[in-house]
Order: sequence, then structure tokens, then C-alpha cells
Amino acid sequence: MKAKAAVFLGANKPFDVREFEVTGTPKGYGRSELIASGICGTDIHIFKGKLDMPFPSIIGHEFVGRLVDCDPEEAAKNGLAIGDNVIADIAVPCGKCLLCRTGDDANCVNMQVTNGESIEKPPYLYGGYAEVNYTPLSNLIKIPEGVNPRAAAIFGCPGPTVIHSARLAGRAGFEIGKDTVAVVQGLGPVGCFAVAYLKALGVKKLFAIGARENPARAKLLKKLGADEVLSIEKDGEENITAKLLKENGGLGVDLCLEASGAPSAITLGMNVLRNRGVYLIPGQYSNSGSISIPPEIITFKALRFIGSSQYSIIDVRDYLEFMRTRKDLEETILSLGTFYTVSDVNKAFSDAMAGKNVKTLLVK
Repeated sequence: MKAKAAVFLGANKPFDVREFEVTGTPKGYGRSELIASGICGTDIHIFKGKLDMPFPSIIGHEFVGRLVDCDPEEAAKNGLAIGDNVIADIAVPCGKCLLCRTGDDANCVNMQVTNGESIEKPPYLYGGYAEVNYTPLSNLIKIPEGVNPRAAAIFGCPGPTVIHSARLAGRAGFEIGKDTVAVVQGLGPVGCFAVAYLKALGVKKLFAIGARENPARAKLLKKLGADEVLSIEKDGEENITAKLLKENGGLGVDLCLEASGAPSAITLGMNVLRNRGVYLIPGQYSNSGSISIPPEIITFKALRFIGSSQYSIIDVRDYLEFMRTRKDLEETILSLGTFYTVSDVNKAFSDAMAGKNVKTLLVK
């Protein structure tokens, strides 16, 4: 039996689609067959050379599949059984550093990954861009019965990313709820899920801001929970700033979540926040350039900035619980995905980088 995988050959080079032998499953691991594997913004940064990644390798960290082989007793210890639909979490925190010891293993300073093994030795297929995947059973999370696994794959990384950033806001003393006026910057996968999640948390009013006017995307965002969708292109940054500063009796918004990845978005976010407002920043995931900011705004408004780059297994579980309880959104979420076979990985990347899709995924 063989399985196809997309092999990363270095920055800006086409992926090489190869066939690998499907070998025996190592002890402690599960072998899963691909249902859908998302192309993350992080993967695009890797492809463009903005984030270092050894090669040749199989990248991808949003693998959703069906567990087909493992030791049943070991699987049971992890709440799994053959036939389960699962999400693979690649993060392996050390459990010993200061961050891990203080309940923040998402930011472990010695973080390892499950998809970093060599493609030169069996079982080869550790990364997400493959028709078969091998992941430690401890890093597989069961998708609840009744949740469409393709729908779960749409926000497989964006969902936990947003949930973890909200968790950090709570740890910093800011609870998101019915009195919150919130802004989401960026209308990609992270921004789309942020809209759905913040609305589920009960925010009073929710704005979404994109760079360009996109009526179709705006319609989807309103289905996900946005009260109003604005664009820099149509509405202008000055007008948007003035509008949002009218909230809370002229103080500005309570919460801003930056999901665009555009450095220029930061100044707008700072300007529209009220005094002691909270700025969640999970979106700036590579060096996309620098900007000049007026630091006195941070001082005079006493702003709270919270960066958030990773997530924990608990955030994946919370994401799947969100999907289980919000079946009303499943059809809309599924509509955000555009699916390509592993063999069409280069077309998938080209379309993703051109902004043709909300979410791009690989399937068998």
C-alpha cells in the first residue's frame, strides 16, 4: 500500500508529490487516513521563506483524519478507538520549563513538534500534507460524534488559536461577555472564526474589518455573527476610526483582535480601543515588515496588549466542543472551505496565496 504526500523542497519551490510506502505503525502512534488537511497562513509563510523549515520535508499541521491502525489498549488510554475521526495536534511541550510549570504549555520554550521527523526513514509520513499520517496517540483528539470532520477541519488551527488568545485575556483579568464591544481585524480563517467565537461568548456588538470590499465575504461574516462589516477600501481608515470611537459613549471599543497579519493594522487597533482596552494579537505570525507606532497611545490609554502564538490541546478540545454545540453554523463553516487533492497541492497553494479561497484544504 502506498500513499501520496506533498514534499516541501524549500522556499518558493513547487512541492514534489511523491508516493511513500505505508509501513507498520510505531508503538504509541496512530495511523490515520486523510479526511482534510488545511493550508495555514503559517504554511504560506514557510513557503515564501519567511519562516525557516528544514527540507525536504512534509509540512502541514492541520491534519484531520480517520484513525485506522494503532494498539487498541494504548488508544483507549487516550480516549480513542480505531474508526474515530481525529485532529492531530503537532505541539509537544516539554512539561518542565517555567511556562509549562505555570500552566502555559502553549508557550513552552522547548517546544517540539510531531511533524518534524525525517522523510528518509519509516514511517515517513508525519506531516499534514499526506494521504496517511502518523501521530502519537497522545496528540490525537477525537472529533465528537455528529460533527462533520470536513467542517471541523476548516478551523482546525484558527479555532484553537482564537480560543487560546481569549483564554489569555481571561487570565489577564478581562472577561469577554455581554458588555463587550469587539472588533476583529482580518477576514481570513482566523478572523472568520474569531467572529463566530466572540459572538458565541455573547459580545454586545461585533465589528469585522477587512482591507478590501468583499460583499460575499461580508455576507458570510454576518452569518457567523458580525453585526457590521467594514472595509478600509470602501469606508476609509479615518472614517472607521471615528465610527468605532463613538462606542461606549465616545470611549472606543473594549476589545480588538488582530487576525489580518498586516503590520499596518496595529495602529488602527490601538486608535479605536478605549482606555484600558485589550488588544489580542494572534495574527502577526512572521516578519512582514515594521511600522512606526505612537507609543504614547499605549501610555495614555493604559492599553493591554496580549500576544498569542500557539495553543494547547485543551484549546483544541474546546474548539471541538464549540463545533458540537454550534451545529447551526456547520453548513456556513463548511461553505468556507475549498478542497484540492494532495496531487493538486501546487494549485492549492497558488490559489491560497492569490486570496481566491477563504480556507484551502487538501483531501485524498
